Amino acid sequence: MDKRIKYRIVIDTETCPIDRTINEVTPQNMLTYDCGWAIVDKRGKVYKTRSFINTDIFFNETEKMQSAYYASKIPKYKEQLANGTRQAVNFYTIRQTLLSDIAEYNVTEIYAHNMRFDLGTLNTTMRYLTDNKHRYFFPRGIKICDTLKMSKDVIGKMPTYKKFCKQNGYMTKNNQCRFTAEILYRFITKDLSFEEEHTGLEDVMIEKEILAYCYRQHKKMRKVLYE
Repeated sequence: MDKRIKYRIVIDTETCPIDRTINEVTPQNMLTYDCGWAIVDKRGKVYKTRSFINTDIFFNETEKMQSAYYASKIPKYKEQLANGTRQAVNFYTIRQTLLSDIAEYNVTEIYAHNMRFDLGTLNTTMRYLTDNKHRYFFPRGIKICDTLKMSKDVIGKMPTYKKFCKQNGYMTKNNQCRFTAEILYRFITKDLSFEEEHTGLEDVMIEKEILAYCYRQHKKMRKVLYE
């Protein structure tokens, strides 16, 4: 490991609802069943990847899993678990592995696209499974960062991005540019056919490219979630 490199973690979650009668998707009502992350540098180079299925939810909360937005992917997950592409472990092991990777690579910053959601659902899952005995998934002191904030400050100010969104219909009802990871990745790669997988590690691979693109612009930007 090269100690001159500042290593970062990019993380992504897939979730199912606690209460299926609540139509609004809020992190306080969502449980993590798929969690993936990568150790990267600011150029997007990957040094390690992790892809975990949370057995506490995926197998032990089968009724809730049927209400997951991407429930149609359940058979594919099971196929990948069978062939070893993904690993099934409990939530405690997922967190312990993350803490181990943070320590090994001296990680001080962890990123997600729309981190508010990922942070929220990881904390909600922690509280749900421990009956509120443990409340926070990420370790104290680590900087919690959001590539959504970064992309709004950097890419959102580019006239080319505004033109790209208008030309391709990527606008909100209020005539503002959208900043989903999928749309940003299409802009960065110029691949309009790209479709996000909506599985943990695969989505991390596009989010780390958004991170790297923002850093390459050398522009002033916010990155910490709450600042």
